[in-house]
Amino acid sequence: MFTIFGVCMLENIEKYAKEYNIPIMQKEGIEFLTDFIRKNNIKKILEIGTAIGYSAIKMALVDQNIEIVSIERDNERYKEAVKNVKLFNLENRIKLINQDAFDVELNDKFDLIFIDAAKAQSIKFFTKFEKNLNDNKYIITDNINFHGLVGSNEKMSRNLKQLVRKISDYVDFLKNNNNYITKFYDIGDGISVSIKR
Repeated sequence: MFTIFGVCMLENIEKYAKEYNIPIMQKEGIEFLTDFIRKNNIKKILEIGTAIGYSAIKMALVDQNIEIVSIERDNERYKEAVKNVKLFNLENRIKLINQDAFDVELNDKFDLIFIDAAKAQSIKFFTKFEKNLNDNKYIITDNINFHGLVGSNEKMSRNLKQLVRKISDYVDFLKNNNNYITKFYDIGDGISVSIKR
């Protein structure tokens, strides 16, 4: 059973993320994700973008039979994730890889691929790892709305405008990808769920 101690540890991770400006999933988003995992009996997950391990831990806590491979290229975040995963005694179910996702080659197949890394690279992440997805299973992407900036007319810096355009391109890529059926949810920072046909 999940204990009060566990709840406190998760709150500490949330505080750490806020203090050090590390992006973790918004509350509504992580609730949607964990509910989705529970309802769809997901057992093997590939996460692209570990950050400090928050979402991997939350996903692993849904069911004791869930196994996760999570990739993080930032050394400091990876070290913090290792520490956090150990706190929950989940080292045997969460495998952390400290590498650029584009340099990682996996042969495993997964029920869910969760993309929550460099937003400008989402199309590349999707196309690189879709070969690792089991048939009729799911690719979920976070930050599809990107703080409400996708589709807005707000004034933005050049770099931000480019990033928002790349997220818009990813949304178009999902809408036009005939190998998947994609639904978009205005939850948290915007979530897409693509099911492989």
